[in-house]
Amino acid sequence: MKAYFVSLVVGLVVGLFYSAVNVKSPAPPTIALVGLLGMLGGEHLIPLVRTLLGLSVN
Repeated sequence: MKAYFVSLVVGLVVGLFYSAVNVKSPAPPTIALVGLLGMLGGEHLIPLVRTLLGLSVN
């Protein structure tokens, strides 16, 4: 969890720096990031449902 927090903080600092020097970020567009978030959510949904229903993954 610490690595995620550090990554978020560093990303925010870099974003602030880019904004201060008026440079466009090379990051992908927001719509692509939203799609990636959906993919990650979908990837974790089935194991979560299996765990909640008590089904084994054999």
